[in-house]
Amino acid sequence: MSFFSLLPEGCITDIISFTSPRDSCRASAISPTFKSAAESDIVWEKFLPSDYQEIISRSVSPVVHSTKKELYFLLCNSPILLDESKLSFTLNKWSGKKCYMLRARELSIAWKDGPQYWKWTSLPESRFFEVAELRAVCWLAVGGKMQTQMLSPKTTYAAYLVFKPAENSRGLEVPAKASVRFVVESQDGAKDSNDAVHLKLATDRPEHLRRLGRRAARQPNGRLRQKRGDEWIELGQFFNDHGDDGEVEMQLKEIQQLNWKTGLIVEGIELRPKE
Repeated sequence: MSFFSLLPEGCITDIISFTSPRDSCRASAISPTFKSAAESDIVWEKFLPSDYQEIISRSVSPVVHSTKKELYFLLCNSPILLDESKLSFTLNKWSGKKCYMLRARELSIAWKDGPQYWKWTSLPESRFFEVAELRAVCWLAVGGKMQTQMLSPKTTYAAYLVFKPAENSRGLEVPAKASVRFVVESQDGAKDSNDAVHLKLATDRPEHLRRLGRRAARQPNGRLRQKRGDEWIELGQFFNDHGDDGEVEMQLKEIQQLNWKTGLIVEGIELRPKE
């Protein structure tokens, strides 16, 4: 402590800029000098993605901030909509890694333009203007693609289907198959996982879910469905090395049993770093 107190504030700023957002926040409590250094724009510019200016220039609404630290936490806590609201962008709070979510309109959904199969409606808690609600299909197929160069390099990502079962949903108890893969395979390409996932259980009664609260609902022989304000299920993981693997493709399919399914509300597919 006595050694660091002798350093000029500029040196302390340089040191903190090589740490992490979490460490910077902790350093603010050491002394007034550390607080000034830890909250400087120089430090928080390092924590923001290198292309953050290009990203926020695509926002559908102004991104108002007075400091780089304020901008950082704004992007962590308030998703911004990009490219005419086609997708949303946030940052992981403690790593600064990029997170994206594709809206339902940008997904490839079998028969999504058939009003007898899907309808487009609004959901108050959704970040997007509209979501896709399943009327009735026997062939359920939902997928999306994203350029790996948009994501943070040297990062393991997980892809999640963000959804909500409607009160009148049925037929969703049948396990679906999920996969994540690079469209252009490389040496380190992710494998098609083809894992079973469960959108709904026979035990998904309202009183059952209230008892579970925020905990994951236990799924038999497949991946967990999890809850926050919305619900999500992991489709798979992949390692984004240099962002030069072309597109990553995420899919959810139930095309084997062909039972009729109704009441699935799809918000989108989210890509976020695996913590």
